[in-house]
Amino acid sequence: MAFITPASVEDRYDVIVVGSGAGGGQAAYTLTMDGARVLMMEAGRNYDATAETPMFQTFGDAPLRGAATPDKQRGFYDATVGGGWSIPGEPYTNGPAEADRQFKWWRARMMGGRTNHWSRHALRNGPYDFKPRSRDGLGFDWPVSYEDVAPYYDRVEMLIGVYGTNEGLENTPDSPEGVLLPPPKARIGELLARQRARRIGVPVIPVRRAVLTRPLDHRTLPAKLHPGNARAQRILAEDMQNRAACFWATQCERGCSIRANYQSTTVHLPPALATGNLDVLANAMVREVLLDPSGKATGVAYIDKTTGLEHRASARVIVLAASACETVRLLLNSKSNRFPNGLANSSGLVGKYIMDTVGATWGGQIPLLENLPPHNEDGAGGSHVYTPWWLYKEQNAGKLGFARGYHVEFGTGRGMPGGRGGFGNDTGGRTEFGSRLKEDARRYYGSFIGFSGRGEMIPNADSFCEIDPKVVDKWGIPVLRFTWKWSEHEIRQAAHMQRTFADWIAAMGGVNPREPDPDGRTSILPGGGISHEVGGAIMGASASDSVTNSWCQAWDVKNLFVADSAVFASSADKNPTLTIMALAWRAADRILDEMRRGNL
Repeated sequence: MAFITPASVEDRYDVIVVGSGAGGGQAAYTLTMDGARVLMMEAGRNYDATAETPMFQTFGDAPLRGAATPDKQRGFYDATVGGGWSIPGEPYTNGPAEADRQFKWWRARMMGGRTNHWSRHALRNGPYDFKPRSRDGLGFDWPVSYEDVAPYYDRVEMLIGVYGTNEGLENTPDSPEGVLLPPPKARIGELLARQRARRIGVPVIPVRRAVLTRPLDHRTLPAKLHPGNARAQRILAEDMQNRAACFWATQCERGCSIRANYQSTTVHLPPALATGNLDVLANAMVREVLLDPSGKATGVAYIDKTTGLEHRASARVIVLAASACETVRLLLNSKSNRFPNGLANSSGLVGKYIMDTVGATWGGQIPLLENLPPHNEDGAGGSHVYTPWWLYKEQNAGKLGFARGYHVEFGTGRGMPGGRGGFGNDTGGRTEFGSRLKEDARRYYGSFIGFSGRGEMIPNADSFCEIDPKVVDKWGIPVLRFTWKWSEHEIRQAAHMQRTFADWIAAMGGVNPREPDPDGRTSILPGGGISHEVGGAIMGASASDSVTNSWCQAWDVKNLFVADSAVFASSADKNPTLTIMALAWRAADRILDEMRRGNL
């Protein structure tokens, strides 16, 4: 496998891909399978999920029962190693002092990026999501439509494996017949939630998640994904046979040693490496994109984090896929006489209009789920069902007080117990110890439900990032400074989430811990808290009002592409990962075509 050091970097590649997550992994896969010579650069360490994932260990086997620590900020078993909300030597800052103006920035800093710990919710943007301004006059329309991106959604779903169903719902697109894998059965608590949701007019359907519920069809899918490319078909067919179906061993956030769920490290990189066209350089902190006198990108300058020494790498095309804000940081730090305000920034929009998913949570206890007989409900490492946004008509009629919607993720069931706290009783209290604790564990275990709303933020001019003029990281690279603001649309949306969740718990005969606060300012999670940040290098129809064109190609530098969520012109309520991969595949196809034509 071509994991290299700075000493073995070739003189010149066809493409340098900065980042190894969803966008970088997909771009590298598409390019290498079609014969391009690619160098992938990752700022974090190498990571092998097949060797490092603790598939069969309980929380009781972990230090502190698996609780979070400064080194493992999402818990001991989370796959993230070396990253988190704060990273020693890699600070970022916030401009405003007010608590509600702060932005939290999660960075993975490992091979595969955030694809190692994400929820695997693989939702397609719908037609409304690509043209939101045309519907309500707010934000921006994308320069692409759903019809432009749909064929790439198809390809990504077939490649990574996504379970789910076609429901024919408004702005929740179906997939072609035979693309989706069968979903797992709903858990008992999910069945009850679905039954009682009908009383309040809320739909519940199988969620789409990037987890294999059966082996991929290695006999037919490779030809659909790589028509006319026999070598790519053979490589992919062999690799698909090395991925096993999920057998409900553990939470997906740990990673997956049997490669049942989607991670860039287990799905994109193995076949890309098998082509012999991919070199992977870990611990490479890219500092700057390099240009020739004509303004064409020629390569990158980077710091080898193991030695602290600076090196350079060259290529015909540069693809930035370091995650939205890290890509923005790299563009803003790539200053020159031609681009004094940062690379590809003639519009002045690099760093502008960053967005995150709107989030609010709520939970309660359901007496109907008490004292269930012992059974295993671990399931597919996460949700089996969810609620897509269902109030388009009411919203379009102006009845809700906010312009964009949300979907609902919820968790219930008798999954692997953590054992890090007591069991709440039916009055919201806590149990004691000894025999009473054992009795309450049997009674209450599996009787709780937790709701999470995931909503759309409308881009606003008061949410952006820029280079801090005074602060640098441990390698001397200037860091980002954030400014953040939720609009009234998001604040009201968060309040609506909690009210809906409380009504839902009541419909289930459950116990709400309190009444939801009607002020959404107390309900909404902080900016960056969902780790779905997008924007900062938005795509558009002209160079004056965007950073890239519809192919993710920088207007100002024709051989520079952005293949992560920085190009998103809106944030939708759908998790961004599937759209990142679809756009990255589309951009990589464009790169290949333009290289063949001699235009790059």
